[in-house]
Amino acid sequence: MKKIRILLVDDHALIRVGIKNSLMNHEHLDVAAEAVNGKEAIDHLANATFDLVVMDISMPEMSGTEATGIITKQYPDVNVLMLSMHTEESHIREALKAGALGYILKNTGMDELLEAIETVSNGEPYFNKEVSAKIMNQLVRGKENNEFKGLSKLTNRETEILKLISEEHTNHEIADKLFISPRTVDTHRRNLIQKLQAKNTAGLVRYAIRNKIAEA
Repeated sequence: MKKIRILLVDDHALIRVGIKNSLMNHEHLDVAAEAVNGKEAIDHLANATFDLVVMDISMPEMSGTEATGIITKQYPDVNVLMLSMHTEESHIREALKAGALGYILKNTGMDELLEAIETVSNGEPYFNKEVSAKIMNQLVRGKENNEFKGLSKLTNRETEILKLISEEHTNHEIADKLFISPRTVDTHRRNLIQKLQAKNTAGLVRYAIRNKIAEA
């Protein structure tokens, strides 16, 4: 199994040590570097290759949200999982707009952290229940109604794949259900992101829920 190279970003040493020590028990996970703020994280990415950034939000010099916006533009192959104590909708919304593919809280258990790391590193969105509830609340209240105005209609196949994506199925699971290859699913995913002018998979999920392609 290929190792997942992780960049761990948090300004609290005790949190970094705790997470790193817990992940060391899993051979397929490698905390290859640590950073104390967003700026240092970006410096690491300029000098080494990572699969996943586990990112705090509130940090000195450069916040996790600001750093995520830079990372997702400059290093599109690197996925970002936000690990924060902030439950406010504003923080969650800004993190998603910046391009974070997952958002979980620091009071989560280690089992869920492992699931989130493996899911997001595979290019799939992951939010724990409390965060998902906040996102749904935003959608119900229509805070982002203008985000997907004027978009072209989707084909039946695109709608089918979008629905499965919103239900958190992986590329391989979608491929099995539709009797196509995972590569074809990935191509459809990229095309959907471009066609719907979404920044990432989380944007596709928001579109699917808002347009009743998937259930909230």
